[in-house]
Amino acid sequence: MKNSYLIILLSCFCLGSCDKFDDEINTNTNLPSEASGTQLIANAALFLPGLSSSPQGEFMAQYLAETQYVGASLYPEGSTSFYGLYQGPLKNLETVLTSDDLSANQGPIANQKAVAKILKAYFFWNITDRWGDVPYTEALKGSDNFTPKYDTQEFIYNSLFQELEESNNMIVSGAITDDIIYGGDMSKWKKLGNTIHLLMALRLSEVDPDKASEEFNNALAAGVMTSNDDNLVFKHLADANNQNYWFGQIVNQNREWWALTETLVEEMKPVNDPRLQVYGNPARANGEFIGLKFGEEENIGTEEFSLLGSEIYAQDAPVYLVTYAQTLFAMAEASERGWINEDPETLYNKAIEQSVLQWTGSDDGVEQLLSNSQIAFDTNRAIEQISRQRYVHLFMFGYEGWSELRRTGYPENLVSPAGVVIPNRLSYPENESFNNTENYNEAVERQFGGDDSIYGNVWWDE
Repeated sequence: MKNSYLIILLSCFCLGSCDKFDDEINTNTNLPSEASGTQLIANAALFLPGLSSSPQGEFMAQYLAETQYVGASLYPEGSTSFYGLYQGPLKNLETVLTSDDLSANQGPIANQKAVAKILKAYFFWNITDRWGDVPYTEALKGSDNFTPKYDTQEFIYNSLFQELEESNNMIVSGAITDDIIYGGDMSKWKKLGNTIHLLMALRLSEVDPDKASEEFNNALAAGVMTSNDDNLVFKHLADANNQNYWFGQIVNQNREWWALTETLVEEMKPVNDPRLQVYGNPARANGEFIGLKFGEEENIGTEEFSLLGSEIYAQDAPVYLVTYAQTLFAMAEASERGWINEDPETLYNKAIEQSVLQWTGSDDGVEQLLSNSQIAFDTNRAIEQISRQRYVHLFMFGYEGWSELRRTGYPENLVSPAGVVIPNRLSYPENESFNNTENYNEAVERQFGGDDSIYGNVWWDE
């Protein structure tokens, strides 16, 4: 598998190091038309870890605290660009979807387009959950339309449900080539698309529970993940050309800037959660797991607190994006809400077991964890427990943890340093106000009364 990564990296686009994300995300320097359909899909997949590997995302969910430049973590008002996602992976995937020249030599054309649809839906889901209404129907037109309208988040969600259902129905037998995620296994792509559909449906639990239940059951019936082998994981290499973002920051640039938060450690340490030893390193000063209070500006340092775990920032550390444990937590919540007829306790226990197995490679400590009175399933606070354990599981995918925090309100004990509360969204790229003025102004007025603030609410978070 590692050799195939290198071949694709060299033959597709020579992207260079993938150790900078968000505004610094790598961009494709070649024209999409110069690559085959599966090469374009592979190039789009190279952007997947950038959805997760971000200090900003970790701050939004308060998984990590700054040990030096604390002000950077305190939610300063300001724009965040989504241009790299449109110009990079989404443009490549749109080229596949609109092409009449795909070659069946790379695998069934229907499967190439199905995978492109799944990845396009996944990228757009991440975008709309972070910013709210965004360009969708008129986006990705190139020179035909430099000023696309902003579609409502409700419309985008409904469109993505349809795209994912279409992709599920398109898939036929036969592998595709250049697949750096699943090695061409279309059964896993099918499960991924349906699992994304299921997780998106759950996001609507508070704004439209009837629609949420309907879409959830549609996805479940179509077939979702059934083991950790189905996880959407981006596997980095022990090579500078495709290394983990955090390795580049902590090892290459010697930036010991991130410690586990006090909130996270206090959620895990008292119950002897075996995942804690992977998430962080013991504090060098005393060998204990000590969390740093998020936003603390005076009592900070790198010796007294548990810094980010060595396994997390290893050069070839994987990035977990959509997982079986997430699926089980979603099903446990759906059962508790009465959407499906399964036992929520069984699903909850299995979700924790699979999370521990994913993160540690072993089920050691699971039995003791589940027997702890704080963790053992309690029907009187089932939604809270499911939400809190899902929060622990989503460590290092801060943006996803933040979305679930906004939806459920758990964990409820995150802090507001100096009165600065966790934002509800990202503000639009500042260039939009003069490059796409009319559509930008209309979207901001429609959603937020004219104020492009990080404290406006996206549609499902009203």
